[in-house]
Amino acid sequence: MDTRNLLSKRTPARRRAGHNPALFLFAALLAAAGAALTYFGFVRTTTGQLADESAWREAEVVAPATHVPALEILDNLPLLSVFIALAVIVAVTIARKRLSPAIIAVAAMAAANLATQLLKNLLLDRPDRGVITLDFNSLPSGHTTLAASAMAAIFLVASPRWRPAAAALGGTYAVLAGAATFFNLWHRPADVVAAFFVVSTCTLIGGLVMLRTNPDWNSWPAGGRSAGTRFWTGACIIAGALALTIAAAVYAYARWGTGIAALDGSPLYFWSGLALIVGVGYSLAALGSLLFSQQAGDR
Repeated sequence: MDTRNLLSKRTPARRRAGHNPALFLFAALLAAAGAALTYFGFVRTTTGQLADESAWREAEVVAPATHVPALEILDNLPLLSVFIALAVIVAVTIARKRLSPAIIAVAAMAAANLATQLLKNLLLDRPDRGVITLDFNSLPSGHTTLAASAMAAIFLVASPRWRPAAAALGGTYAVLAGAATFFNLWHRPADVVAAFFVVSTCTLIGGLVMLRTNPDWNSWPAGGRSAGTRFWTGACIIAGALALTIAAAVYAYARWGTGIAALDGSPLYFWSGLALIVGVGYSLAALGSLLFSQQAGDR
């Protein structure tokens, strides 16, 4: 009787990690739907093409002011991210003496980049909607995918205690890299946003495999659900919500607003596109942090 009571008391604390794969699959479908909606909204419609192209054209006006040494470093973020991710993955693998999480993380990163290249070069096209623009498809952004997927790989190999911080810091890195491709006129805002969704889709699938195959790796230690976890996730939620609100408000004024002379001639579509990149990047980081934290088990 005492043994059964002891086991019954311990059972809730040993919740199986990754016990609900349906949540990961549903989230992955939502992320894939986000990529599809971004494509259809900004590439297949005249209104979307006009907004995206206007942001890109306005970036040509703003971009010269960004070409200062401190910001030119942003050009190297996508390639630098690969070396950072590999260094962290190798260090974590050696420290924890297990190879399978590293394989899963690298596979998720590779899948995201492969999916981006297939979508951009083979599966998606850019129809003529009467908007003067480049006549080839550039969505999703390969540079952004490279940077975001590298940060996602670090997020996957991190322990539950460190994942919220990895999501916030990695999300910041991915946002900076995505913004750099916009600043430097490599990609339109929608290209960057679509890349975030592609990376999220592959990361969620990789995360499901990670949590199901390495439950002890993905368990909270005693007292692990700390205030720091809430801080990092909350910061991403606030940054994402604020940026998305700004993106919507600035776009609405650029399209329909009148009567504010101080804003006449301002690159409103540029700022709206930049805010959209920031908002989607941080929102996805927050949602990923929440899902993975909730699904990690307790020791």
